[in-house]
Amino acid sequence: MEKNNGTQVTEFILLGFAGQHKSWYILFTVFLLIYVTTLVGNTGMILLIKIDSCLHTPMYFFLQHLAFVDLCYSSAITPKMLQNFVETEKSISFIGCMVQLLVYGTFATSDCYILAAMAVDRYVAICNPLHYPIVMTQRVCIQLLVGSYLMGFLNASVNTSLTFSLNFCKSNKINHFFCDESPILALSCSNIDLNIMVVMVFVGFNLMFTVSVIIISYIYILAAILKISSTAGRRKAFFTCASHLTAVTMFYGTLSYMYLHHGTHESPEQKKMASVFYSIMIPMFNPLIYSLRNQDVKEALKGIGKKCF
Repeated sequence: MEKNNGTQVTEFILLGFAGQHKSWYILFTVFLLIYVTTLVGNTGMILLIKIDSCLHTPMYFFLQHLAFVDLCYSSAITPKMLQNFVETEKSISFIGCMVQLLVYGTFATSDCYILAAMAVDRYVAICNPLHYPIVMTQRVCIQLLVGSYLMGFLNASVNTSLTFSLNFCKSNKINHFFCDESPILALSCSNIDLNIMVVMVFVGFNLMFTVSVIIISYIYILAAILKISSTAGRRKAFFTCASHLTAVTMFYGTLSYMYLHHGTHESPEQKKMASVFYSIMIPMFNPLIYSLRNQDVKEALKGIGKKCF
């Protein structure tokens, strides 16, 4: 690390997990398998939706981009973490750290908005099925998607620029396995009140807005499902939303723990494990959830299997 007048940092050291030097080979193997599964699962989902014409609907349009987003923010973190498991020097350049936080923040925030867009899509499909092709046009879907990416980039670019405009003179050792905002702010000798306020405003708005959209959508969906007279019809409507509900519960459950649970006895290692689940495990689980609990995806996979074998 080079400093100029004790304030200019040119690289950071990622401390990773406690005791990782003793069991690095186990951690490397586990996270490599998880990452390979994430790559195969999400890339496979993207290609499957592109290839199968039966999946060319708004729901799967959003699912395709959800897989892309999961792939991107997992790839922003995992390769560098795997590299640090096997290398003695666990450094990341100042620019590299900034890019990692920007990419991770952009796609993680976009994930929230795409999940909300998927909830709106399910609301229109179940509550207004006759108007579904008119309401959820390709233009509307693209507008929702572009809005999701723009909100992700806006959130990440503002927070990243504010974070890396600070002076770092306490240390260059980040107590995390990637460049997350909180442990970086802990290294600053500048006043971080503005940073904390901006983070709270952006995270608060993103969570409140997207969660509100999802909850309101599902209140109307539930009301519509309860009005369906046949048991088979109710079951079909419920299973249409089951995969999305599972993904939403996992995603926002972990986010709530990370941003709302600030127990005094919570150790940095517990926070790291929450980050592992949110940033590494969920991108692996999502394609499994949407393939195992979705009949359309199952049929598409069977069709591809018959063509290949």
